[in-house]
Amino acid sequence: MKPIKDNIQTGSICVLGIGFDQNSSFQKGPALAPNRIRESYFSSSSNLWSEKGLDLGSLHLLYDLGNIDFKTDVDPFNQITNSAKAVLDQGNHMICLGGDHSITFPVIKAYAQKYDCLNILHLDAHPDLYDSLDGNIYSHACPFARIMEKKLAKRLVQAGIRTMTGHQREQAEKFGVEVKEMKDGIDWLDELEFEGPVYLSLDLDCLDPAFAPGVSHHEPGGMTTRQVIDIIHRLKGKIIGADIVEYNPDRDFASMTSMVAAKLLKEIITRIHEDTI
Repeated sequence: MKPIKDNIQTGSICVLGIGFDQNSSFQKGPALAPNRIRESYFSSSSNLWSEKGLDLGSLHLLYDLGNIDFKTDVDPFNQITNSAKAVLDQGNHMICLGGDHSITFPVIKAYAQKYDCLNILHLDAHPDLYDSLDGNIYSHACPFARIMEKKLAKRLVQAGIRTMTGHQREQAEKFGVEVKEMKDGIDWLDELEFEGPVYLSLDLDCLDPAFAPGVSHHEPGGMTTRQVIDIIHRLKGKIIGADIVEYNPDRDFASMTSMVAAKLLKEIITRIHEDTI
């Protein structure tokens, strides 16, 4: 990834840091994530080649936009939406590094202005469909309720889920959400197919804590890193954007989870590149 020095060429893949965690319900920390993920991305313990054989170090249309500089006197969600819209309006693709999962709502608000038939694949331990949590309708436990009630996506598929409450089951039914629970395995992958653009929202706690301990909400019984990579590689649909959220460096061990996040970032960049050439 190149830092921004010159004008970005149309059709580029842009990485944007959104270090925001004010809507975290249990523990702050994801605001620190974007820079930590970048450190692992460039770590000399690995390299910049993806599993699909793409040398990301030689990819010319890949830019690092840095992090949003949040202003205290401006609504942070408006800043996120406006920042995302500016990237998309230039004809570029974007991968956001959160931050807690509440950032997905304002990001999708920007995507919905460009794509009127947007699909979302959401990988997570939690459905994040609460109408509100602790009195906060913008909690990181609520973004997909906001997205669906405002009709910002035509289809939402959630996978990795293993914390469904009665309320969230009702919400899923209300909004027509397709939920793939971990207890039912991941055989769905070869059957799942999307028509139209797909946005991938990847909460790192979709992974079992054994593979990604650096998250605020440890939920045993999740996916392996290999399974998530397979989803990125094999998904039938055109991925036009993504986010990686809920990495909490304060809960990590020896940068284990940031290396996982960086690995997934490399594979997502490769997949978007493949889908746009």
